[in-house]
Amino acid sequence: MYKYVFFDLDDTIWDFHTNARETLQQVFDEGRLYDYFGNFPTFFHIYAKKNLELWDAYGKGEITKEFLMTERFRYTLSQMGVDNHQLAEKISEHYLEILPTKSALMPDAIEVLDYLKQKYPITLISNGFKGVQHKKINSSGIHHYFAHIILSDEANALKPDPRIFEHALKLNGASAHEAIMIGDSYEADIRGAQNAGIDQVYFPLNGHHKENQPATYKISRLMELKNIL
Repeated sequence: MYKYVFFDLDDTIWDFHTNARETLQQVFDEGRLYDYFGNFPTFFHIYAKKNLELWDAYGKGEITKEFLMTERFRYTLSQMGVDNHQLAEKISEHYLEILPTKSALMPDAIEVLDYLKQKYPITLISNGFKGVQHKKINSSGIHHYFAHIILSDEANALKPDPRIFEHALKLNGASAHEAIMIGDSYEADIRGAQNAGIDQVYFPLNGHHKENQPATYKISRLMELKNIL
């Protein structure tokens, strides 16, 4: 039924949760941030909550990527009474240097990509920052799986904007009914694909599907894609 497969990157193929936590721990240790926070869990809890809020605002076009990159660390420091924008910028730069060198992938990612590559052209569609995403893809050795790599920076549209999906369809010479989108974010990946008339596979990070989040298919493990495609 399908001729083209579209994939999200972070927490769908590339294990962002694991890689980001490892990177933040390294940044915390090397930057001696325990002088401000006492322990890593305190730092991580404040950062993770704020980071999610900022990514949501970025996805809605309310803030710039430059603001997001520094603000998540400026805010985290401010919660400990530290008002130091220069330090926040330094931490941000260190984080973005280390993060894309990490290479942990989601369970079964390589086996599933090997399987799908034999049957379909695979297009990667990501909202992540261009320089960082390309380094992630190369560091984890998955570049060769993709016929096209579409990043929001280059497409001038962020998921769930249907224009980024329409761009993917155009690159592939595909109609919407010929493609299927696989992703972990309901708002960005699933709703975005729905808005573009593309079928979807919802793969939430925690494996928990909500009844009020309809999708063409829902899976808890990537290996389940073999039953669909």
